[in-house]
Amino acid sequence: MNALTLFWQELTARPDFWGFISIPVVAAVVTWVHVWWAMQMVFYPIDFIGIKTPQLEKMLGLHPFGWQGIIPRKARKMSDIVVDRVINRMGSVSDFLQQMEPEKVAAYVAESVSANIEEYTDEVMRERNSLFWDNLPVSVKGMVYAHVRSRLPRIMDRVVQSMISQIDDLVDVKEMCGRQMEADRALVVRMFLEVGDKEVRFIINSSFWIGLAFGVVQMVLFWFIPWHGLLPLYAAVLGLLTNWLALAMVFRPVNPVKIGPFTIQGLFLRRQAQVADKFATISSQEILTVHQFMREVLTGSRSERARRMIHKHVNRLVDESVLARTGAQVAFGAAGFSDLKTLITDKSVEMALKPLSNQRFNRERATELADLFARKMKELTPAEFQDLLRPAFQEDEWILLLLGAVTGMAAGTIQLLLGFQ
Repeated sequence: MNALTLFWQELTARPDFWGFISIPVVAAVVTWVHVWWAMQMVFYPIDFIGIKTPQLEKMLGLHPFGWQGIIPRKARKMSDIVVDRVINRMGSVSDFLQQMEPEKVAAYVAESVSANIEEYTDEVMRERNSLFWDNLPVSVKGMVYAHVRSRLPRIMDRVVQSMISQIDDLVDVKEMCGRQMEADRALVVRMFLEVGDKEVRFIINSSFWIGLAFGVVQMVLFWFIPWHGLLPLYAAVLGLLTNWLALAMVFRPVNPVKIGPFTIQGLFLRRQAQVADKFATISSQEILTVHQFMREVLTGSRSERARRMIHKHVNRLVDESVLARTGAQVAFGAAGFSDLKTLITDKSVEMALKPLSNQRFNRERATELADLFARKMKELTPAEFQDLLRPAFQEDEWILLLLGAVTGMAAGTIQLLLGFQ
């Protein structure tokens, strides 16, 4: 009788035979479950669920009686990192926006507004003095429409070019992006899921086989040290190690390591070129858009200066128009005529933003910007590239490791009670 036969007889004679041989399978299934769970906790829920305790949050850095996905909770921090480490490397904001071809932006706005110039003019005039406007001869109204339409393209071009040239004083890009990320955390989650979809799926799928391998090691250890109390401990250590390994696989090693015919590098870092292209496309089409920039210029915390620019051009447009020569100043009064100019300024902001919200137009303008963004991301070293993501949630990784340990210990305890009595 050979040694293998004797081993098999000894193994099958164990009263806990089925529990013993199930150790690797249970380890594989439990590992898959808690790695999948850990990945879900990185992204979900998008909004906080639970009871908020401000004092405990200040002490612990999180609310212990609830949860919000790490990515959506760190949206502002991630946004700040991307702005500091990628966007600011592109040069000034003015250089950045030149990629969007501002002359085409101005022409597009002017064309869109011109198509509705009668409607806009009627709305403004009736809001200020409907009696005067409704009683104005049709021929005079036509002259007003023609005057505005003829001068609008040049005015819009001057306004947009003035804004672009002074954009660094008109827009705080970090504040703009951070506020948008906080307001639309679902976008942040979708962005990182689309960018890191392959990495997330690989980690979850490979966790079963990692758990199986660790389970074999656990079974061997239990063979030589058959103390039942160690089974939950083994499972807890296994859970912690597998979650740590799953996270480490994304970012470690930072630089490629050659081992025989194989090259090992963090999954996220290995796909730097593809990730950069995807990240740049989403960012330029949904975050750093013409509409977002112009909305920030015209309605953001520094918008007063931009409105003064528009008001200066509106003054010239109105003063040169037929309105100034048809008794409008008498009908409105000096203060009323001045208020009319302010009203036109406010309406101009609204009129400019409406066509700029067109998604197709924004995507057309984003093409060159996306290429520049992607090129700058590809120029980052592996260490710089990993710092786009890792620092934002690194401080919360201990929670995912603890989750693996607790889940593993619970599974080990259940396995002990069911298979080793």
